[in-house]
Amino acid sequence: MIEPGLFPVDAGTAEITRDPFSEGAWLLTLNGAESSQLNPDTPLQLGFEYMRWMAAVMMHRWEPDAGLRILHLGGAGCTLARWAAAWYPGARQTAVELDAGLAGLARERFALPRAPQLRIRVGEAGEVLAGAHPGSRDVVIRDVFAGASREDQATPGHLLGVEAARAAARVVGDGIYLVNHGGGPDLTAARREAATLREVFSTVAALADPQMLKGRRRGNIVFAASNGPLTAGGSTRRDGLVRHLLSDPLPTRLVEPVDGFAAGSRPFGEPLPVIRLETPSSRVNEDCGGTDRRPS
Repeated sequence: MIEPGLFPVDAGTAEITRDPFSEGAWLLTLNGAESSQLNPDTPLQLGFEYMRWMAAVMMHRWEPDAGLRILHLGGAGCTLARWAAAWYPGARQTAVELDAGLAGLARERFALPRAPQLRIRVGEAGEVLAGAHPGSRDVVIRDVFAGASREDQATPGHLLGVEAARAAARVVGDGIYLVNHGGGPDLTAARREAATLREVFSTVAALADPQMLKGRRRGNIVFAASNGPLTAGGSTRRDGLVRHLLSDPLPTRLVEPVDGFAAGSRPFGEPLPVIRLETPSSRVNEDCGGTDRRPS
């Protein structure tokens, strides 16, 4: 059972509180920044709009009986992984979380699916992405933010570059790379992110509410990138995705292609980190939530 409280983690302090706006739901914050929302009784309920948009993309590409292989770069409370385990019961997932204390807290407190449905690996997302086998995943989800306070939360630069996009493309094959871009009204970084993905993927779509796309508020843009089809079933299924997004509690626009949005923007160029030969691979113990470290 989830209980409220303050918990020390490697990066600072995590707090679990009841969500005042959603009955039965809980919020996980890290150093004051909202990190995850989940409802233990209804895993298909997603309170964060960007997660609903990511879920919609997957739902319109794969049927519920698909045995998806999903890599989550950024774990936190593993809300989207819980959703995927419920919608795609045959899915096999790995969530990568840098903060071992946070990973252990999520495993201990949030009644997460057990292996092989969900494994939690303590590690650096860029290193894991760089070392992943070609074609080993159907979906890679990047939802990584770091910072000592709510105000300075940002995605590390090495996960933004063309090299990271190429690594993601290699890992997913003709699957989908889903990116959560968070930022303010200045859309310069979002346009550069779109330009970066266009360098690598044949199809890149942006999903966001119109006010965000016009640079009028702070929020999230989801980029869905693929070297295969964005949706299954041709234009009919794509139209279904468009209707799905428009019916969201925060009506959402699908922009595809993103050529106009990215026009004139320079791709990000920071490289991925070099994989260390002796890097330890850590998985949060499935029984007690501790950390099981073993050589990779």
